[in-house]
Amino acid sequence: MNGGAGLARHQGQVVFIPHAVVGDTVSCRVTKSKKNFLETEIVEILEPAPARQTPKCPVAGDCGGCQWQHLPYSEQLHWKESLFRESLNRQCGSDPDKILAIVPAPNEWNYRSRVQVKCCHTDAGFTTGFYRPKSHFVVSVDHCPIIAPELNNLLVQLRDEFNGTPYAYHIQQIDLAVDDNGKSSIVVHYSDSDYLSLVEFLESKKLVADVLIKSDTKGELINVQGDGVLQISVDQPPIALSYATSGFAQINLQQNRALVDNVLKLANLTGGEQVLDLYCGMGNFSLPLARRAKHVIGIEESPLSIEMARANGRQNKIVNVEFYSRSAEGALTFFLRQERIDLLVLDPPRSGASATMGELLETPVEKVIYVSCDPQTLARDLNLLITGGYELVSSQPFDMFPQTHHCESISLLRYRS
Repeated sequence: MNGGAGLARHQGQVVFIPHAVVGDTVSCRVTKSKKNFLETEIVEILEPAPARQTPKCPVAGDCGGCQWQHLPYSEQLHWKESLFRESLNRQCGSDPDKILAIVPAPNEWNYRSRVQVKCCHTDAGFTTGFYRPKSHFVVSVDHCPIIAPELNNLLVQLRDEFNGTPYAYHIQQIDLAVDDNGKSSIVVHYSDSDYLSLVEFLESKKLVADVLIKSDTKGELINVQGDGVLQISVDQPPIALSYATSGFAQINLQQNRALVDNVLKLANLTGGEQVLDLYCGMGNFSLPLARRAKHVIGIEESPLSIEMARANGRQNKIVNVEFYSRSAEGALTFFLRQERIDLLVLDPPRSGASATMGELLETPVEKVIYVSCDPQTLARDLNLLITGGYELVSSQPFDMFPQTHHCESISLLRYRS
């Protein structure tokens, strides 16, 4: 199973079969033919695998949000861990004992605290849902079983409120989010230049949420109701982290706390260390680390996230931390010229952190903690470090995204001086 798709072979070619389960016998149709592989779609399941189950969501095979609802959660965990191990073993030659068991999510349903709802207006009315894979066709969704109950309620309410109004023609997306305190936010993406009547319309609805409009023509956020700031909690005693609705926070708040706790455990700080945190966001790792280190520097390209990180430091009275809005590329080299770095923490996007890998080879750091949301780019980056003098101490997958094939992980490396 690769990228969520089942894997088979036919006449020397790899065959990708979305929504297939290991052990299925299926009839499938070729949708794309390449030299070394075929992409297909299932025409009929001739004999289902013993592990196959009926998806909880009626559009699970059509909507692009979930790939594995037809697998019991225990099977999902088995394959995520197996594929993670295979990726690191194949590309890095890792010692199998260094790859730890996957950490399951506490809840396999209703765990998403943020979601981007796609919208369109058709003859049938205002449609809300998610894109079909590899298309911009909006699959209508009445209730999504992986998003928080508060967001499902807002989804239904907003669809009903906009249906039949002139505003429905100009709304392509609605962002919904809920925080650790149960506070919700709504961002309506609006393409018409005249949004003032929409402001009045939304004000009149008395929605139980902060409401903002993202003007696609003016490229700005307009506050309709509330301040648009949400809050999550990490560490013990709790650190409250505020973030703007347009900023980034992990979608699985329970698993995010497990991630933070694991990073703190691996860091094993004694109070005298200098720490550099790349891709720090609003301080998710930086501020808990600063409680245990001598000094922490957080780097994030988004000025808004850095503004929130600084405010979070002040709010939580954590003073031994500095935040800078700049690219992660070159940051390690720059700060190593000014002070020693005992620990580097990085949490890059799916594209990985190949530029920083080069810096780590030129100017080694004793300890590196790499938080990854993509096993393939992780394996690529780890291979560079392992062949360049670093030892992989441990790598552990975390299931942040049940019902999907996506996998988070934390890896610890030490430099062999």
